[in-house]
Amino acid sequence: MGDLESGSGGNGLKRHPVESSSLQKKPLFHSWFQFLILLCLVVFILCYTLSSSSLSWWQSFPLHVQWTSRLNPPRHYRHPQQRVELNEIHKTTQDPPVAPTGTQYHQAYPRNYHFIMDNTEVCKTKTPFLVLMVPVAPNNIAARDAIRQTWGKDSLVQGEVVLTLFMLGLSGGADGEQQQEKLKQENLQHHDLIQSDFMDTYLNLTIKTMVIMDWLATRCPTAAYAMKIDSDMFLNIDNLVIMLQRPGIPKLNYLTGMLMWNRPVVRSKDSKWYVPEEMYPDPQYPTYTLGMGYVFSNDLPEKYVDVSKSIKPFNIEDAYIGMCMKILGLEPTSPPNPSQFKAYNTRYDRCEYSKIITYILGSPQELINYWTDMKKPGPPC
Repeated sequence: MGDLESGSGGNGLKRHPVESSSLQKKPLFHSWFQFLILLCLVVFILCYTLSSSSLSWWQSFPLHVQWTSRLNPPRHYRHPQQRVELNEIHKTTQDPPVAPTGTQYHQAYPRNYHFIMDNTEVCKTKTPFLVLMVPVAPNNIAARDAIRQTWGKDSLVQGEVVLTLFMLGLSGGADGEQQQEKLKQENLQHHDLIQSDFMDTYLNLTIKTMVIMDWLATRCPTAAYAMKIDSDMFLNIDNLVIMLQRPGIPKLNYLTGMLMWNRPVVRSKDSKWYVPEEMYPDPQYPTYTLGMGYVFSNDLPEKYVDVSKSIKPFNIEDAYIGMCMKILGLEPTSPPNPSQFKAYNTRYDRCEYSKIITYILGSPQELINYWTDMKKPGPPC
C-alpha cells in the first residue's frame, strides 16, 4: 500500500478543495491584514514577557551554560578549618575589590584576606636588594628569636640591603586574644611581623605563601629579589647574596632553589602530603623548587597573584608555585651551584656549612649553635 497523502481520507484519495459544507472550516482570518496585526501583537507580548523575566529561558539553554562557565570558574575544595566561606564566584577578569563578605575566586587567592599587622614603611625607607620572607607559626617565638640572632640579624650583607620579615596567620585556641597581644608587643619591639587573617595551619600553607607574594607585590615592589624560607632553616646569607650578585643571574622571571622534577602526587590518605584527585587530578607535579627555601626575582610575586585566579588550589605550596610558573609559561632555573641548596644533613661540619646556602635543622637552638661556631675567627676549612 502506498502512503496516504497529507489531508487525505481513509481511502487514500486526495480530497477535492470544494466539498460538502459539513467538512468545510470557516476561515480564521478574513484577510492577510488581520493576520499580520495579530502576529505583531503576539510578538510584542512575547518580547515584553521575556524582558520582564530576565531571559530566564536563555539562561536555562545549554549553550548559554557552556558559554558562561568559561567566565565563572568552578567552586573549589575548601578545607574545614578555612575561615572564609565560598559564595558567588567573581564574574569578571579584573581584580576584585577586597570584600569581607565572601571569597573572590577561591580560598587561596590572597586578596581575600586582610593584613591585620603590617610594617608598610620597611621598603620605603630603603630599597632592599633581597627580602627574606619567613612563614612561621604565631606561637613559635623561639624560631623567630633564633633567626633574629643569626642570619636575620644583619641588614647589610656583602654591601647589599637585606630585609627579614616573618609572615603569620591567626592562631586558634582559647588563648587567641592573649597570643595576639603578645604578637603586638613583639612587633613593637622588632618591627618585623606581618600578619593576615587566615587560620595558620599546615593545610593552609598555600594561602600563607600566596599572602607572602601579595605582600611583596603590593608593599615592596622595588626589591630586586626575595626568598621564601622556612623558619627551621640554616641560611648562609653571605653565600646567597654572592650568588645573586653574579653577572649571569636573571633579574626577571627567575626562580631557583632545590629543583624537584617529575614528582608524583601522593594519594595515600595516611601521608602528610596527601592530595585528593578532586584538588589535583594529574598524577605528577610540574617542576618546582622545594619549599624549604627558594629564591625569585621580585617581578614574579605580582604574576603569581594574578595567575592564581585561574589555578585550582591544593595544599602543597611549593608545587602550587610550580603550577603558577607552568601556567605563566616559565620554568624554575637550576642554581649556579646546585649543591649549595641542601635539605637534611647527618652532622654539623663547619667547612661544609661555609659552602652551602641552605640546610634544614632540628631546632632553633641548633641554628644558634651552628651560627655561633660559623662566626668564630679563623678559616672554616
